[in-house]
Amino acid sequence: MAGSSGGGLKLLVGSAIRQGVMEARARIFGHQLNPMGQKSAHKILRQKLFGEKVAQWYPYDIKKDDPLVMARQEQERLSKLEMLKRRGKGPPKKGQGRRAAKRNK
Repeated sequence: MAGSSGGGLKLLVGSAIRQGVMEARARIFGHQLNPMGQKSAHKILRQKLFGEKVAQWYPYDIKKDDPLVMARQEQERLSKLEMLKRRGKGPPKKGQGRRAAKRNK
């Protein structure tokens, strides 16, 4: 009986040492410890961000910086909207649109 309990203790100490080594390795190398092997999004979160690279594909829009250009565009939009309203083609009031009319049928 004494021999069997010593083997269990040896296994327990060995697994504790292995667990400690795994934790230390994860801490040193910056890995995420996942002893149960469950799915995790850590692999995706660890990847480099590529938003800056995508933003470089598109040319710089100078119109966004110039307030005069933005004001003129807004004025053009409002005048066009006013013209459409006078012709009866403007946007409907809230709750009076096509989807609301379809629901009431």
